[in-house]
Amino acid sequence: MLASQVMELEQQKEQQFDERVIEIARVAKVVKGGRRFQFRVTMVVGDNNGKVGMGVGKANAVPDAMRKATERAHKDLRPVFLYGTTIPHESVGKVGGAVIMIRPASRGTGVIAAGGVRAVLEAAGVRDILTKSMGSANVLNVVQATFKALDQLKSPKEEAARRGKPLEDLLPFWERRKKNG
Repeated sequence: MLASQVMELEQQKEQQFDERVIEIARVAKVVKGGRRFQFRVTMVVGDNNGKVGMGVGKANAVPDAMRKATERAHKDLRPVFLYGTTIPHESVGKVGGAVIMIRPASRGTGVIAAGGVRAVLEAAGVRDILTKSMGSANVLNVVQATFKALDQLKSPKEEAARRGKPLEDLLPFWERRKKNG
């Protein structure tokens, strides 16, 4: 009975996460006899509530690569600071030639992003955001740059305390406009 309860809990944990395949690529290794092909799968896993992780798996078959990528993404889960349905402030992430700029947006804007950036942000639970991808379009680097940008986000409460200012001074401009009239 105890084993069945443990299995049910594990299944519930896995069902809570939003798993998205970002890229499936066939990669080659050149060896003496020719080329050896494998599949590389890039996945993003998030709880739609401020936690997101990325995993890359490589194997001879796609299902094995997906399993490895999912396991690595679950191990890589990291917190993302959110402010309601958006992010607290602007941020830029750079990896290789890929540069991603993310900006907070007012309620109702939606996720203005495409491809890997959209998958990462939606899995993290962001519902309103503006993004711009500059430089390289390499999907793996774009996703990693998005994670770098999200890692640079700071908690509004901690930042207000660090600066010695009230929390209201650090809110996005549309929130300050509402309060000031």
